Amino acid sequence: MKNEESQSSSKRAVANSSFFILHSSFLNSPILRLALPSVVTNITVPLLGLVDTTVVGHMGRAEYIAAVAIGTTIFNMTYWLFGFLRMGTTGIVSQAHGAGDEAGIRAGLTHSLRFGLLISLCLLLLQTPLLRFALWLMQPSAEVAHFVAQYFRVCIWGAPAMLASYALTGWFIGMQDTRTPMWMAILQNLVNILCTLLFVFVFDMGVRGVALGTVVGVYAGVIYASFNEKLKIKNEKLMDVASLLPTLGGVGVGLFLRTLCLVAVTVYFTTAGSRMGTLTLDANALLMQFFIIYSYFTDGLANAAEALSGEYVGRQDRVGLLQVVRQLFRWGIGLALFFTALYALAGPWFLSLLTNQQEVIDFALSYLPWLIAVPLVGLAAFIWDGVYIGMTLTSRMFLSMLVSAIVFFVLWFGLGSCYGNHALWLAFVAYLATRSLMQTLLFIYGRISFRS
Repeated sequence: MKNEESQSSSKRAVANSSFFILHSSFLNSPILRLALPSVVTNITVPLLGLVDTTVVGHMGRAEYIAAVAIGTTIFNMTYWLFGFLRMGTTGIVSQAHGAGDEAGIRAGLTHSLRFGLLISLCLLLLQTPLLRFALWLMQPSAEVAHFVAQYFRVCIWGAPAMLASYALTGWFIGMQDTRTPMWMAILQNLVNILCTLLFVFVFDMGVRGVALGTVVGVYAGVIYASFNEKLKIKNEKLMDVASLLPTLGGVGVGLFLRTLCLVAVTVYFTTAGSRMGTLTLDANALLMQFFIIYSYFTDGLANAAEALSGEYVGRQDRVGLLQVVRQLFRWGIGLALFFTALYALAGPWFLSLLTNQQEVIDFALSYLPWLIAVPLVGLAAFIWDGVYIGMTLTSRMFLSMLVSAIVFFVLWFGLGSCYGNHALWLAFVAYLATRSLMQTLLFIYGRISFRS
């Protein structure tokens, strides 16, 4: 009898230890499984920009480079404002996936695609006033403006596919799949590069060829994703605009306003640097590459946070949510410490890779300590962004971003005249620190909501 009890006890111990190992593995592997493909996706972005810059750099006129740079900026800023289609879809779908709500999973995608179609139609209809506003804002020379218009008139037709790719990417991440968006981005960029080379150097289409390559690439990525076996959308009405409001509407407003604040800080940072002279502008642009590289990796963690936190909210599993948040921060702190050490030890060498202008390198080195502080100071902001998106608590994201933007501008306008570029970097680091602190406090003291 005692023998049987002992065996039974041993079996329970083995079962418990197996559960612990599986549970620990669950907390570790999904984060890497979701984060690593997202990092690869992010890394493909600068490759495309490098190829486009190289192509226009060999087209024989400096105006082409300026035109493509301005045109790219116009579309980046425009599409950035509609990033809520990607993020909002991830939060809604990940919660539906966690709850086993098949109808909610289908609706999350179809509503997002319809919303994207409506927005893209508006962009197409308003393309002339949009172009005029962008040219008025950026004030290029008449010759550059001519080529910007050529680029814009072609590239705007990629809007339906670009916004559809946002919806699809958000849906796949919400379904715990970051590999499909990775392959979609890789295919999109490869087709873009090949088509751009073909249109420019074989068909001699100039700036229009660069834009057409971008458009074809985006549509190729969307077509690839559309054949994915996970996409099984049935029994949905063709158009139900009213149904968009309770799903993406509420989530999208918070994300849209949050993005406006983010764009305001980002654009003004560059503007303030340019007003201090070319040397400051160049140095800040180089130093910002450090932040961008770090963000490629932390964005991967943020995407994992979106999918996993939404999954646990959908399951109404408070304990699981808290565990995955702790695990995300363990990975994040390790990543932040790695980049802090990397920038501290290899910062001067990295700057020398980016430019051979010793004057710019020497000037940038005096501001390098601010960049060394960024990984640890900004880590929580990236991770909490992902968690809040998964939980669809976008109003909290907007609140923290609004306060952080106010901190940025108050510090800059209060100290900028005395401390120059150091004040600008102080304001930027404080902006990241405020986001991290506020979102942490809002999570700790705010009520965690679950699907009813």
